[in-house]
Amino acid sequence: MNKINLPPFLKSGDKIGIVAPASVLNYDDLLPGIAVFRDEWGLEVVEGETLKTASNQFSAPDAVRLADLQAMLDDPSIKAVIAARGGYGCSRIVDQLNFDQFLKNPKWVVGFSDLTVILSQIFDLGYASLHAPMGKSITTDGAELAKESLRQMLFGEMPHYKIDTHPLNQEGIANGQVVGGNLCILAHLIGSQTDVNTDGKILFIEDINEYLYNLDRMMIQMKRAGKFDKLAGLIVGQFTDMKDNTNPTFGKTYYEIIHEHIAGFDYPVCFNFPVGHVGDNRAMGVGMEAVLNVTSEGVSFQFENSAF
Repeated sequence: MNKINLPPFLKSGDKIGIVAPASVLNYDDLLPGIAVFRDEWGLEVVEGETLKTASNQFSAPDAVRLADLQAMLDDPSIKAVIAARGGYGCSRIVDQLNFDQFLKNPKWVVGFSDLTVILSQIFDLGYASLHAPMGKSITTDGAELAKESLRQMLFGEMPHYKIDTHPLNQEGIANGQVVGGNLCILAHLIGSQTDVNTDGKILFIEDINEYLYNLDRMMIQMKRAGKFDKLAGLIVGQFTDMKDNTNPTFGKTYYEIIHEHIAGFDYPVCFNFPVGHVGDNRAMGVGMEAVLNVTSEGVSFQFENSAF
């Protein structure tokens, strides 16, 4: 099991950096999020070069996105790096990132979706990070609780999530480090340097805009790679805008597909957790210790703000 260290928590007046390490961004969409960080939370915001550039579907060419993120990781005055948005592109630059200065001056890295690549790399280095709303999404409709959960975790106030029960849940209590993120990315990382060891962990998964047959294929890939065999527990988040073939259809819902592949395991499983490409995308401390308690009345999920 990885020994995980926590970067220093933030305090009012700290400096944070915002970059777009993946897809192109409409800068105006980011302004409300910048206002939250600066005006509500009292943080100084440093804007990366990639917030106002474009290169086809990317925010900038690989070399520019790499240099922008590298500069934020290297700067000891910046206490957190928050992605402006996800999309696609992090896997194109992750192997070129140098974490030498990050290890000397660790900081929180925040993002989700495509940022799962970066968060997994940081976990492998022995540090926690935050799978959480990004600059663009933190002010979307329904994001109030998610926004507050990110503030709490950045400032060292561990949130306690209480979730309604779901008919597919499997009851039990799990203790362990939290790993996970976007299911497509987790499957993509198998066999790579940033492959995630899930043994003894509480794994969370989410995704968006996938065909149901491809969800089935990703679950099979994860299962064949042993990613579900030795979990402490599983959290199934939101699977939004999923697509199906017509004439014939796949024949199962996305939760039914997931349940089919994990039904034989006896660890606790929570379905319909508020994490994913939705407004209520609660902050998840990747690498942090947590307790998942699934009962017939509901689900409790609690982080601890200490190194594991």
